[in-house]
Amino acid sequence: MDKRKIEQIRRQYDMFIHNVDDADIEFWYARELMQLLGYERWENFDKAVSRAMESCATSDIKISDHFREVTKMVELGSGAKRSIKDYMLTRYACYLIAQNGDPKKEEIAFAQSYFAVQTRKQELIEERIALIERTEARGRLRESEKRLSQNIYERGVDDAGFGRIRSKGDKALFGGYSTQEMKKRLGVKDNRPLADFLPTLTIAAKNLATEMTNYNVEEKDLQGEVSITGEHIQNNHSVRDMLEQRGIKPESLPPSEDIKKLERRVKSQEKKIAEQAGKLSEVHGDEPVD
Repeated sequence: MDKRKIEQIRRQYDMFIHNVDDADIEFWYARELMQLLGYERWENFDKAVSRAMESCATSDIKISDHFREVTKMVELGSGAKRSIKDYMLTRYACYLIAQNGDPKKEEIAFAQSYFAVQTRKQELIEERIALIERTEARGRLRESEKRLSQNIYERGVDDAGFGRIRSKGDKALFGGYSTQEMKKRLGVKDNRPLADFLPTLTIAAKNLATEMTNYNVEEKDLQGEVSITGEHIQNNHSVRDMLEQRGIKPESLPPSEDIKKLERRVKSQEKKIAEQAGKLSEVHGDEPVD
């Protein structure tokens, strides 16, 4: 997601911030938030709110501190009015709702970052979105490699053979550098996966080549280590050629921060969100807005 789009979406979210009178608590109304998150039906969003409440309870945090049901009066086309259910949601509640969504959707990935960053500084939101994108890419690569391992096992290749196939694929992608040589170039310990230190672009490139191999192994019913190795090498060469046409050499890209460290940092930040969000249970009245 580019910076201009992030700034545009951030302004939309800022427009829907409400403040509790005489208290330093920001909150959002659920019916306004659902539009920002791309939900069309209240019934579906209400279920998402319920799931977030369950997550809140699982974390041993009082639900009423962050979710407050309220009643609103809306005018119908006939001029009559009726009451509808809504929720006041603290930043932490909004974060939990976003966490229960699909981060592949841009609006969900943005929301997860926006509500996690207390200051709403643009650069911090951008940084967290980049982390989500990298984490998602790493997860997709992990799944595609798992599928490849299963595919080749069914076709007579053992774990050692899978390691050789993957290593030769890396050599094709990284311009002749083996997995071990790339670890030395990037300062990665022998016992850690190379992909945990690769930038998002390289992770995505490895995943594309692996998915291509999976596809052709299944479609052509390739058998044995030799034929599957040739397929994987060819696919990595193809992906490398595509990158080189855009002036990108995967072996020359700098390493990214250890993804495990980033995940631990995010976990520790999450614990602070609830503390910093304030407590709606300490607020009196039905709808205390600014």
